[in-house]
Amino acid sequence: MQDLDLGHLVEACQKQDRLAQHALYEQVVGRVHGLVVRMVGRNEVDDVIQNIFLQLFRTIGSFRGESRFETWLYRLVVNEALQHRRRNRRWPIPSLEGDCPARASEPDSSLGDSELLSGALDALAPDLRALFVLREVEGLSYRELAEVTNVPEGTVGSRLNRARQELRRSMLALGWEE
Repeated sequence: MQDLDLGHLVEACQKQDRLAQHALYEQVVGRVHGLVVRMVGRNEVDDVIQNIFLQLFRTIGSFRGESRFETWLYRLVVNEALQHRRRNRRWPIPSLEGDCPARASEPDSSLGDSELLSGALDALAPDLRALFVLREVEGLSYRELAEVTNVPEGTVGSRLNRARQELRRSMLALGWEE
């Protein structure tokens, strides 16, 4: 998401410049989409992304530049995805049982590592999934993760450790061979 024009785009968006809003959207939508898919699943991604960008352009005036814009945006994305999960609790969180064929009585060795990881990620609690994806896919530092999730850095570290352990257990149960 790092681009030389990002600061200028944000400033123009704060002034309600429609062209700047479109340019900012085009610049960040890919990463936002990837993160949302990993947090809520493909079936619900469109509604969540729409809400994220409505919220982004409604609240961009509150961005003061005290942190990187990406950090502020990731916080908005994580909050909206977690709120979406809470609002839709009547529908179960994607689980390994119905969504992943490897959950059968015997592990399915035909699944590739990316499919195993995807299934294991689906089994993680949404807050752990968000931390893991932001760290391992988006490359955020522990400090940035603490800002995004509003938890102390030490807690970020322990939650990441728990996420990695749970992912490993799930992947092994799905037939992953170390």
